[in-house]
Amino acid sequence: MIDLSTVVVTGLGTVDAAGCGRERIAAAYRDATTHWQSVDLSAGYHASQASQLAGLTRGLDLRPWLAPAKARRMSLPSKLAVAATKMALEDAEREAVEASELPTAVVVSTAHGPTSLIDGILRQSVTKGPMAVSPALFTESVANAPAAQIAIACGALGPNLTVTQREAGVLIALAQGATEIKTGRAGCVLAVAVDELHPMLHAVLGRFGALASQDADGNEVARPFDRHRRGFVAGEGACAVVLETDSSARARGGRVLARLRAGGSAFDPHAPRTGWSKSPAPLAAALARFLERSEVAPSDIDCIVSGASGSVTGDRLEALVLKSVWGNRALPSILTPKAWLGEHSGGMLSAAVLAAEGAAFGPTPGFTTVDPELGVHPHDGSTMRRPGTILIVSLAVGGAAAWTLIERAEA
Repeated sequence: MIDLSTVVVTGLGTVDAAGCGRERIAAAYRDATTHWQSVDLSAGYHASQASQLAGLTRGLDLRPWLAPAKARRMSLPSKLAVAATKMALEDAEREAVEASELPTAVVVSTAHGPTSLIDGILRQSVTKGPMAVSPALFTESVANAPAAQIAIACGALGPNLTVTQREAGVLIALAQGATEIKTGRAGCVLAVAVDELHPMLHAVLGRFGALASQDADGNEVARPFDRHRRGFVAGEGACAVVLETDSSARARGGRVLARLRAGGSAFDPHAPRTGWSKSPAPLAAALARFLERSEVAPSDIDCIVSGASGSVTGDRLEALVLKSVWGNRALPSILTPKAWLGEHSGGMLSAAVLAAEGAAFGPTPGFTTVDPELGVHPHDGSTMRRPGTILIVSLAVGGAAAWTLIERAEA
Protein backbone atom coordinates (compact mmCIF):
# COMPACT_ATOMS: atom_id res chain seq x y z
CA MET A 1 0.00 0.00 0.00
CA ILE A 2 1.31 3.46 -0.96
CA ASP A 3 0.04 6.41 1.07
CA LEU A 4 -0.96 9.07 -1.45
CA SER A 5 -2.62 11.50 0.98
CA THR A 6 -1.87 15.21 0.47
CA VAL A 7 -1.79 14.64 -3.33
CA VAL A 8 -4.78 16.04 -5.21
CA VAL A 9 -6.12 16.15 -8.76
CA THR A 10 -6.51 19.70 -10.05
CA GLY A 11 -7.00 19.20 -13.79
CA LEU A 12 -8.63 16.71 -16.17
CA GLY A 13 -8.23 16.42 -19.94
CA THR A 14 -9.70 13.80 -22.28
CA VAL A 15 -9.58 12.84 -25.93
CA ASP A 16 -11.66 9.78 -26.72
CA ALA A 17 -14.49 8.44 -28.83
CA ALA A 18 -16.88 10.91 -27.19
CA GLY A 19 -14.80 13.88 -28.34
CA CYS A 20 -12.39 16.36 -26.77
CA GLY A 21 -12.71 17.67 -23.24
CA ARG A 22 -14.42 16.90 -19.97
CA GLU A 23 -17.79 18.28 -21.14
CA ARG A 24 -18.04 15.78 -23.99
CA ILE A 25 -17.18 12.73 -21.91
CA ALA A 26 -19.39 13.89 -19.03
CA ALA A 27 -22.31 14.17 -21.47
CA ALA A 28 -21.64 10.67 -22.81
CA TYR A 29 -21.61 9.21 -19.30
CA ARG A 30 -24.76 11.09 -18.35
CA ASP A 31 -26.72 10.20 -21.49
CA ALA A 32 -25.41 6.60 -21.67
CA THR A 33 -24.33 7.16 -25.27
CA THR A 34 -21.57 5.33 -27.12
CA HIS A 35 -19.72 6.52 -30.21
CA TRP A 36 -18.56 3.39 -31.98
CA GLN A 37 -17.16 3.68 -35.52
CA SER A 38 -16.33 1.13 -38.19
CA VAL A 39 -12.68 0.08 -38.31
CA ASP A 40 -11.00 0.50 -41.70
CA LEU A 41 -10.07 -3.03 -42.75
CA SER A 42 -9.26 -2.15 -46.36
CA ALA A 43 -5.52 -2.73 -45.91
CA GLY A 44 -6.05 -6.48 -45.95
CA TYR A 45 -5.81 -7.34 -42.28
CA HIS A 46 -7.28 -10.75 -41.54
CA ALA A 47 -9.81 -9.56 -39.00
CA SER A 48 -12.76 -11.33 -37.47
CA GLN A 49 -15.72 -10.33 -39.61
CA ALA A 50 -17.91 -10.54 -36.51
CA SER A 51 -16.06 -7.60 -34.88
CA GLN A 52 -15.90 -4.41 -36.90
CA LEU A 53 -16.59 -1.51 -34.49
CA ALA A 54 -14.38 0.41 -32.06
CA GLY A 55 -14.20 3.62 -30.07
CA LEU A 56 -12.03 5.77 -32.35
CA THR A 57 -10.73 9.34 -32.23
CA ARG A 58 -10.25 9.75 -35.98
CA GLY A 59 -11.57 13.04 -37.31
CA LEU A 60 -11.30 14.96 -34.02
CA ASP A 61 -9.83 18.46 -34.29
CA LEU A 62 -6.81 18.74 -31.98
CA ARG A 63 -5.62 22.09 -33.36
CA PRO A 64 -6.75 24.14 -30.33
CA TRP A 65 -4.16 22.24 -28.28
CA LEU A 66 -1.65 21.03 -30.87
CA ALA A 67 -0.39 22.99 -33.86
CA PRO A 68 -0.39 21.02 -37.15
CA ALA A 69 3.29 21.85 -37.75
CA LYS A 70 4.20 20.08 -34.51
CA ALA A 71 1.66 17.27 -34.91
CA ARG A 72 2.99 16.18 -38.30
CA ARG A 73 6.06 14.62 -36.69
CA MET A 74 4.13 12.83 -33.96
CA SER A 75 2.54 9.41 -33.76
CA LEU A 76 -1.17 9.27 -32.98
CA PRO A 77 -0.57 8.35 -29.30
CA SER A 78 1.72 11.37 -28.91
CA LYS A 79 -0.87 13.66 -30.49
CA LEU A 80 -3.63 12.36 -28.22
CA ALA A 81 -1.44 12.49 -25.10
CA VAL A 82 -0.17 16.03 -25.72
CA ALA A 83 -3.67 17.35 -26.50
CA ALA A 84 -5.20 15.73 -23.40
CA THR A 85 -2.37 17.07 -21.23
CA LYS A 86 -2.83 20.61 -22.57
CA MET A 87 -6.56 20.32 -21.73
CA ALA A 88 -5.75 19.12 -18.22
CA LEU A 89 -3.39 22.06 -17.64
CA GLU A 90 -6.07 24.45 -18.86
CA ASP A 91 -8.60 22.80 -16.56
CA ALA A 92 -6.15 23.25 -13.68
CA GLU A 93 -5.71 26.89 -14.74
CA ARG A 94 -2.08 26.18 -15.49
CA GLU A 95 -1.70 26.85 -19.21
CA ALA A 96 2.01 26.13 -18.92
CA VAL A 97 4.17 24.42 -16.32
CA GLU A 98 5.32 27.16 -13.97
CA ALA A 99 8.93 27.35 -12.91
CA SER A 100 9.40 26.32 -9.29
CA GLU A 101 11.94 24.79 -6.97
CA LEU A 102 10.67 21.32 -7.85
CA PRO A 103 10.32 20.24 -11.51
CA THR A 104 7.24 18.80 -13.18
CA ALA A 105 7.25 15.06 -13.87
CA VAL A 106 5.46 13.09 -16.58
CA VAL A 107 4.17 9.54 -16.05
CA VAL A 108 2.43 7.83 -18.96
CA SER A 109 0.65 4.49 -19.18
CA THR A 110 0.15 2.64 -22.46
CA ALA A 111 -0.90 -0.91 -23.20
CA HIS A 112 0.15 -1.27 -26.83
CA GLY A 113 2.17 1.80 -27.78
CA PRO A 114 2.24 3.35 -31.28
CA THR A 115 0.95 0.37 -33.25
CA SER A 116 0.51 2.30 -36.52
CA LEU A 117 4.23 3.06 -36.70
CA ILE A 118 5.11 -0.48 -35.69
CA ASP A 119 2.94 -1.68 -38.56
CA GLY A 120 4.75 0.69 -40.92
CA ILE A 121 8.17 -0.54 -39.79
CA LEU A 122 7.14 -4.16 -40.21
CA ARG A 123 5.81 -3.48 -43.71
CA GLN A 124 9.01 -1.74 -44.76
CA SER A 125 11.15 -4.51 -43.25
CA VAL A 126 9.24 -7.22 -45.10
CA THR A 127 8.92 -5.49 -48.48
CA LYS A 128 12.23 -3.59 -48.68
CA GLY A 129 14.45 -5.10 -45.99
CA PRO A 130 15.48 -3.89 -42.52
CA MET A 131 18.01 -1.37 -43.89
CA ALA A 132 15.19 0.50 -45.64
CA VAL A 133 13.25 1.25 -42.46
CA SER A 134 12.66 5.00 -42.13
CA PRO A 135 14.36 6.65 -39.14
CA ALA A 136 11.39 9.00 -38.99
CA LEU A 137 9.15 6.05 -38.14
CA PHE A 138 11.52 4.62 -35.57
CA THR A 139 11.82 7.77 -33.45
CA GLU A 140 8.12 7.61 -32.52
CA SER A 141 7.74 3.82 -32.51
CA VAL A 142 8.77 3.34 -28.87
CA ALA A 143 6.26 3.25 -26.02
CA ASN A 144 7.81 6.21 -24.18
CA ALA A 145 7.57 8.65 -27.11
CA PRO A 146 4.30 10.24 -25.84
CA ALA A 147 5.90 10.98 -22.46
CA ALA A 148 8.83 12.68 -24.18
CA GLN A 149 6.52 14.74 -26.41
CA ILE A 150 4.48 15.84 -23.39
CA ALA A 151 7.66 17.01 -21.65
CA ILE A 152 8.75 18.98 -24.71
CA ALA A 153 5.33 20.52 -25.29
CA CYS A 154 4.76 21.48 -21.66
CA GLY A 155 8.28 22.21 -20.48
CA ALA A 156 8.27 19.42 -17.92
CA LEU A 157 11.89 18.96 -16.80
CA GLY A 158 11.38 16.39 -14.03
CA PRO A 159 11.33 12.58 -14.08
CA ASN A 160 9.85 11.10 -17.26
CA LEU A 161 8.42 7.60 -16.92
CA THR A 162 6.33 5.20 -19.00
CA VAL A 163 4.42 2.23 -17.56
CA THR A 164 3.44 -0.78 -19.68
CA GLN A 165 1.34 -3.05 -17.47
CA ARG A 166 -1.62 -3.70 -19.75
CA GLU A 167 -4.98 -2.93 -18.15
CA ALA A 168 -3.42 -2.23 -14.74
CA GLY A 169 -0.99 0.35 -16.11
CA VAL A 170 -3.20 3.40 -15.73
CA LEU A 171 -3.53 3.00 -11.94
CA ILE A 172 0.12 2.08 -11.50
CA ALA A 173 1.07 5.25 -13.40
CA LEU A 174 -1.27 7.32 -11.25
CA ALA A 175 0.28 5.96 -8.04
CA GLN A 176 3.80 6.42 -9.41
CA GLY A 177 3.02 10.01 -10.30
CA ALA A 178 1.75 10.72 -6.78
CA THR A 179 4.86 9.03 -5.39
CA GLU A 180 7.08 11.45 -7.34
CA ILE A 181 5.37 14.26 -5.43
CA LYS A 182 5.38 12.52 -2.03
CA THR A 183 9.11 11.82 -2.25
CA GLY A 184 9.95 15.38 -3.24
CA ARG A 185 11.19 14.56 -6.75
CA ALA A 186 8.47 16.67 -8.39
CA GLY A 187 6.19 19.53 -7.47
CA CYS A 188 3.62 18.72 -10.15
CA VAL A 189 2.92 15.57 -12.16
CA LEU A 190 1.20 15.09 -15.50
CA ALA A 191 -0.24 11.55 -15.32
CA VAL A 192 -1.58 10.28 -18.63
CA ALA A 193 -3.10 7.07 -20.03
CA VAL A 194 -3.00 6.76 -23.82
CA ASP A 195 -3.47 4.13 -26.52
CA GLU A 196 -4.30 4.03 -30.20
CA LEU A 197 -6.26 1.39 -32.05
CA HIS A 198 -4.68 0.60 -35.40
CA PRO A 199 -6.56 -1.80 -37.71
CA MET A 200 -3.70 -4.27 -37.30
CA LEU A 201 -4.22 -4.37 -33.53
CA HIS A 202 -7.99 -4.64 -33.97
CA ALA A 203 -7.48 -7.57 -36.33
CA VAL A 204 -5.14 -9.35 -33.90
CA LEU A 205 -7.53 -8.88 -30.97
CA GLY A 206 -10.36 -10.19 -33.14
CA ARG A 207 -8.43 -13.27 -34.22
CA PHE A 208 -7.71 -14.10 -30.59
CA GLY A 209 -11.41 -13.89 -29.77
CA ALA A 210 -11.07 -10.95 -27.38
CA LEU A 211 -13.51 -8.60 -29.14
CA ALA A 212 -17.27 -8.41 -28.80
CA SER A 213 -18.87 -10.19 -31.71
CA GLN A 214 -22.24 -9.37 -33.21
CA ASP A 215 -25.20 -10.83 -31.36
CA ALA A 216 -28.33 -12.32 -32.90
CA ASP A 217 -29.70 -8.83 -33.56
CA GLY A 218 -26.52 -7.69 -35.29
CA ASN A 219 -25.40 -5.51 -32.37
CA GLU A 220 -21.75 -5.25 -31.41
CA VAL A 221 -21.76 -4.03 -27.81
CA ALA A 222 -19.58 -4.31 -24.74
CA ARG A 223 -21.60 -5.80 -21.87
CA PRO A 224 -19.54 -5.60 -18.65
CA PHE A 225 -20.62 -8.24 -16.09
CA ASP A 226 -23.61 -9.18 -18.29
CA ARG A 227 -24.65 -12.80 -18.65
CA HIS A 228 -24.45 -12.42 -22.45
CA ARG A 229 -21.11 -10.60 -22.65
CA ARG A 230 -19.08 -11.69 -25.68
CA GLY A 231 -15.83 -9.70 -25.37
CA PHE A 232 -14.86 -6.04 -25.25
CA VAL A 233 -15.17 -3.28 -27.81
CA ALA A 234 -11.69 -1.93 -28.49
CA GLY A 235 -11.04 1.75 -28.03
CA GLU A 236 -8.40 4.46 -28.21
CA GLY A 237 -7.88 7.80 -26.57
CA ALA A 238 -6.03 9.66 -23.86
CA CYS A 239 -6.89 10.88 -20.39
CA ALA A 240 -4.62 13.22 -18.45
CA VAL A 241 -4.74 14.50 -14.89
CA VAL A 242 -2.68 17.15 -13.14
CA LEU A 243 -1.39 16.10 -9.72
CA GLU A 244 0.05 18.37 -7.06
CA THR A 245 -0.01 18.78 -3.30
CA ASP A 246 -3.04 20.18 -1.58
CA SER A 247 -0.93 23.02 -0.18
CA SER A 248 0.42 24.05 -3.60
CA ALA A 249 -3.07 24.01 -5.09
CA ARG A 250 -4.40 26.22 -2.31
CA ALA A 251 -1.41 28.56 -2.50
CA ARG A 252 -2.11 29.38 -6.14
CA GLY A 253 -5.91 29.42 -5.71
CA GLY A 254 -6.40 26.22 -7.70
CA ARG A 255 -9.53 24.09 -7.68
CA VAL A 256 -9.27 20.57 -6.22
CA LEU A 257 -11.26 17.97 -8.20
CA ALA A 258 -10.44 14.90 -6.10
CA ARG A 259 -8.06 13.72 -3.42
CA LEU A 260 -5.88 10.65 -3.65
CA ARG A 261 -5.74 8.47 -0.56
CA ALA A 262 -3.83 5.28 -1.35
CA GLY A 263 -2.67 3.10 -4.22
CA GLY A 264 -1.65 -0.51 -4.44
CA SER A 265 -0.90 -3.34 -6.83
CA ALA A 266 -0.52 -7.10 -6.81
CA PHE A 267 0.38 -10.00 -9.03
CA ASP A 268 -1.20 -13.42 -9.36
CA PRO A 269 1.56 -15.88 -10.36
CA HIS A 270 -1.02 -18.50 -11.32
CA ALA A 271 -2.45 -16.43 -14.18
CA PRO A 272 -1.50 -17.47 -17.72
CA ARG A 273 0.60 -14.95 -19.64
CA THR A 274 -2.18 -14.21 -22.11
CA GLY A 275 -5.23 -14.88 -19.97
CA TRP A 276 -6.96 -14.56 -16.63
CA SER A 277 -6.63 -16.61 -13.49
CA LYS A 278 -9.51 -18.95 -12.67
CA SER A 279 -9.29 -18.40 -8.92
CA PRO A 280 -10.00 -14.99 -7.35
CA ALA A 281 -8.31 -15.94 -4.06
CA PRO A 282 -4.81 -14.38 -4.55
CA LEU A 283 -6.05 -11.00 -5.79
CA ALA A 284 -8.98 -10.92 -3.36
CA ALA A 285 -6.57 -11.42 -0.47
CA ALA A 286 -4.30 -8.68 -1.81
CA LEU A 287 -7.20 -6.23 -2.21
CA ALA A 288 -8.45 -7.00 1.30
CA ARG A 289 -4.96 -6.31 2.72
CA PHE A 290 -4.78 -3.06 0.76
CA LEU A 291 -8.07 -1.83 2.22
CA GLU A 292 -7.07 -2.87 5.72
CA ARG A 293 -3.73 -1.06 5.53
CA SER A 294 -5.52 1.98 4.11
CA GLU A 295 -7.87 1.84 7.11
CA VAL A 296 -10.87 1.68 4.81
CA ALA A 297 -13.58 -0.93 5.29
CA PRO A 298 -15.60 -2.17 2.29
CA SER A 299 -18.65 -0.52 3.86
CA ASP A 300 -16.85 2.85 3.69
CA ILE A 301 -16.65 2.73 -0.10
CA ASP A 302 -19.49 4.54 -1.86
CA CYS A 303 -18.59 3.74 -5.48
CA ILE A 304 -16.40 1.36 -7.47
CA VAL A 305 -14.93 2.32 -10.83
CA SER A 306 -14.36 -1.06 -12.40
CA GLY A 307 -12.07 -2.21 -15.20
CA ALA A 308 -14.69 -4.69 -16.41
CA SER A 309 -14.95 -4.47 -20.19
CA GLY A 310 -17.16 -7.31 -21.40
CA SER A 311 -14.38 -9.89 -21.36
CA VAL A 312 -15.91 -13.26 -20.55
CA THR A 313 -13.16 -14.46 -18.20
CA GLY A 314 -11.78 -11.06 -17.18
CA ASP A 315 -15.12 -9.76 -15.91
CA ARG A 316 -15.70 -13.03 -14.09
CA LEU A 317 -12.41 -12.69 -12.22
CA GLU A 318 -13.01 -9.07 -11.26
CA ALA A 319 -16.55 -9.78 -10.08
CA LEU A 320 -15.45 -12.72 -7.95
CA VAL A 321 -12.60 -10.69 -6.45
CA LEU A 322 -15.03 -7.95 -5.42
CA LYS A 323 -17.60 -10.42 -4.10
CA SER A 324 -14.91 -12.19 -2.08
CA VAL A 325 -13.83 -8.97 -0.40
CA TRP A 326 -17.36 -7.71 0.26
CA GLY A 327 -18.66 -11.07 1.45
CA ASN A 328 -22.33 -10.88 2.40
CA ARG A 329 -22.38 -7.08 2.18
CA ALA A 330 -24.03 -5.42 -0.80
CA LEU A 331 -21.67 -3.93 -3.35
CA PRO A 332 -21.82 -0.14 -3.85
CA SER A 333 -22.62 1.49 -7.19
CA ILE A 334 -20.31 0.12 -9.88
CA LEU A 335 -19.28 2.24 -12.87
CA THR A 336 -17.80 0.49 -15.91
CA PRO A 337 -16.45 3.26 -18.19
CA LYS A 338 -15.20 0.77 -20.77
CA ALA A 339 -18.83 0.14 -21.71
CA TRP A 340 -18.86 3.74 -22.96
CA LEU A 341 -15.34 4.13 -24.40
CA GLY A 342 -13.94 0.68 -25.08
CA GLU A 343 -10.83 -1.05 -23.78
CA HIS A 344 -7.55 0.89 -23.35
CA SER A 345 -8.88 4.43 -23.70
CA GLY A 346 -8.00 5.81 -20.24
CA GLY A 347 -11.65 6.22 -19.34
CA MET A 348 -11.20 4.87 -15.81
CA LEU A 349 -9.47 8.11 -14.79
CA SER A 350 -12.12 10.38 -16.26
CA ALA A 351 -14.98 8.37 -14.73
CA ALA A 352 -13.37 8.38 -11.28
CA VAL A 353 -12.62 12.10 -11.25
CA LEU A 354 -16.06 13.03 -12.59
CA ALA A 355 -17.74 10.74 -10.05
CA ALA A 356 -15.79 12.44 -7.25
CA GLU A 357 -17.13 15.76 -8.54
CA GLY A 358 -20.69 14.45 -8.38
CA ALA A 359 -21.30 14.00 -12.12
CA ALA A 360 -24.36 12.06 -13.26
CA PHE A 361 -24.05 8.65 -14.90
CA GLY A 362 -26.75 7.03 -17.00
CA PRO A 363 -27.46 3.30 -17.18
CA THR A 364 -24.55 1.09 -18.24
CA PRO A 365 -24.70 0.71 -22.05
CA GLY A 366 -25.40 -2.83 -23.19
CA PHE A 367 -26.20 -4.31 -19.79
CA THR A 368 -29.44 -6.29 -19.74
CA THR A 369 -29.12 -9.49 -17.68
CA VAL A 370 -27.35 -10.30 -14.42
CA ASP A 371 -24.96 -13.22 -14.70
CA PRO A 372 -26.17 -15.67 -12.02
CA GLU A 373 -22.60 -16.82 -11.33
CA LEU A 374 -21.43 -13.26 -10.65
CA GLY A 375 -24.49 -11.55 -9.22
CA VAL A 376 -23.11 -8.12 -10.12
CA HIS A 377 -25.28 -5.34 -11.55
CA PRO A 378 -23.38 -2.27 -12.80
CA HIS A 379 -24.89 1.18 -12.41
CA ASP A 380 -28.49 1.26 -13.61
CA GLY A 381 -28.79 5.01 -14.13
CA SER A 382 -30.54 5.77 -10.84
CA THR A 383 -29.57 8.94 -9.01
CA MET A 384 -26.24 8.36 -7.30
CA ARG A 385 -25.32 10.64 -4.43
CA ARG A 386 -21.90 12.18 -4.65
CA PRO A 387 -19.54 9.50 -3.34
CA GLY A 388 -17.14 10.26 -0.52
CA THR A 389 -14.74 7.39 -1.14
CA ILE A 390 -14.18 5.72 -4.52
CA LEU A 391 -12.28 2.52 -5.19
CA ILE A 392 -10.81 2.16 -8.69
CA VAL A 393 -10.01 -1.46 -9.62
CA SER A 394 -8.25 -2.77 -12.72
CA LEU A 395 -7.12 -6.35 -13.28
CA ALA A 396 -4.86 -7.15 -16.21
CA VAL A 397 -4.26 -10.07 -18.53
CA GLY A 398 -1.24 -11.99 -17.26
CA GLY A 399 -1.87 -11.55 -13.52
CA ALA A 400 -1.18 -7.89 -12.74
CA ALA A 401 -3.71 -5.89 -10.72
CA ALA A 402 -3.93 -2.37 -9.35
CA TRP A 403 -6.31 -0.34 -7.23
CA THR A 404 -6.56 3.24 -6.05
CA LEU A 405 -8.62 4.99 -3.40
CA ILE A 406 -9.70 8.54 -4.12
CA GLU A 407 -11.95 10.88 -2.16
CA ARG A 408 -14.14 13.80 -3.09
CA ALA A 409 -12.89 17.28 -2.39
CA GLU A 410 -14.54 19.42 0.24
CA ALA A 411 -17.37 21.60 -1.00
